[in-house]
Amino acid sequence: MPEPAAPVVPSTPAGTATDPAQVQRLTDVVTQLRRALRSSIRTDYPWESLPMAQVELLQTLAAGPMRVGELAARQRLAPNTVSGLIGKLLDAGFVDRQADPGDRRTARIALTEGGRRQLLDWQRAHERRMAIALSALSAEDNAAVMDALGGLERLALALAAEQPPTG
Repeated sequence: MPEPAAPVVPSTPAGTATDPAQVQRLTDVVTQLRRALRSSIRTDYPWESLPMAQVELLQTLAAGPMRVGELAARQRLAPNTVSGLIGKLLDAGFVDRQADPGDRRTARIALTEGGRRQLLDWQRAHERRMAIALSALSAEDNAAVMDALGGLERLALALAAEQPPTG
């Protein structure tokens, strides 16, 4: 089986934002953060059983009701994948289907009050875990993390703009 192609990264001096070693380090740290957040939530929220993909759909629906196709495009997932996830959220009572005022043949998916509570509980548990972890850092490291937020937000937007939808 052939080796996967190495990512094309512009050649720049070591220590700059596009240095391959730094890019790999950033990728690794983001992966570790995501994994740590996912597993640490079980400490404060042991009954939480929603897969991350379902939580992300709830977060997207917090902005307002959407059609399945809109959700799929925003999550960069295939519509049939989103339909399956929505089916599970419907069964759990976290979302419901509403008539689409613009097209009576289609439905929009909306958060229920139970879905809003679930999402709020999940977010608060994550905020508590993050606050505890941040308080364990030195003042300098804490400030560095906070100072990096704007750049990380712009990085996330840049990645989302470049990434083609899957499926």
